[in-house]
Amino acid sequence: MAKAMILAAGQGTRVRPLTKQTPKPMVPILGKPVLEYIIEHLAHHGIKEIMINVAFNHWKIENYFGDGHRWGVQIGYAYEGVREHGEIVPRPVGSAGGMRRIQDFSGFFDETTLVLCGDAIIDLDIEAALAEHHAKQAMASVVALEVPEDQVQNYGIVVADPDGRITSFQEKPKPSEARSRLASTGIYIFEPSALDLVPPSREFDIGSQLFPLLVEKHLPFYAQNRFFNWIDIGRVSDYWAVCQRVLRGEVNQMHMPGTEVRPGVWVGLNTRIDWDSVHITGPVYIGSSTRIEPGVTIEGPAWIGHGSLLRQGSKVVRSVLFEYTRLNEGTVFNEVVASSQYCVDRHGHTTYQGDESTSLRWGDARA
Repeated sequence: MAKAMILAAGQGTRVRPLTKQTPKPMVPILGKPVLEYIIEHLAHHGIKEIMINVAFNHWKIENYFGDGHRWGVQIGYAYEGVREHGEIVPRPVGSAGGMRRIQDFSGFFDETTLVLCGDAIIDLDIEAALAEHHAKQAMASVVALEVPEDQVQNYGIVVADPDGRITSFQEKPKPSEARSRLASTGIYIFEPSALDLVPPSREFDIGSQLFPLLVEKHLPFYAQNRFFNWIDIGRVSDYWAVCQRVLRGEVNQMHMPGTEVRPGVWVGLNTRIDWDSVHITGPVYIGSSTRIEPGVTIEGPAWIGHGSLLRQGSKVVRSVLFEYTRLNEGTVFNEVVASSQYCVDRHGHTTYQGDESTSLRWGDARA
């Protein structure tokens, strides 16, 4: 079988404020961190030894997943940071640099290794991908996905010959200049020998440094064109769109928690809802210990995190509310992602709680 490496050391700056206090792989979908779906998928395909490189807010990942026994796997962590002025501060060493550090430390990558980003949900057929990698006797493989021509500028594009051998890369090309529509999904398969090319003890990136080196040295480096669901959360707008799709039930193996109390409406434990006077159209999930007052309207797809409070006459339309969010009377949240501190619209525009220039009134339901 194979081992796995999950890249989770990045800061997630493009999805702020969702990642202000949360590492990007811990951002929840249907109440479960993205990283948990990845680990479940690896376990389901028989990959039991998983290393995760961590940096920012690393303890949130480590405390949640521990040694991995709840998922039937073994998880190890590699922290990337330095000491500055007596403080330990996170400093990632690049995706390839992080793997080389682990290899120099223990020689962990002694068989074929699947490398994944910790911030995308996938349903890739891992056995088939590994079989193709071995059949071609590849040193490295990139799992790619064909994207529409008008979307190539959002991705790293892989250019390959008819046998699938990679000849070059284009980083976010204009549609008119793109030489292929194969987007790199950030899922890679490596043989241990590929890591010998990574210089030790320095920052080194897989995509921008290791891959060009493999091409330059004419090593067996292949693209796999696979069809699978790849749900990437690059920006807040992506997160909003993904949550909408998932709540509508469009993504396999991602099911609503709670109890379905009426068609399309799921609730957790200990909720207080004035069913006779609220207007709820599903799909909607209402988390535990949430209070919904009379006259509230919820139009799905919507997720209301646990411990929230929707005051009289407030309205939630196609939105995600994290736990303990209080919506004041008459306030309307329309197509937003919100917490008790911030509200981000689906295009990424952020308003912070206490901002006088907005008509939105919301806060923390715990107080």
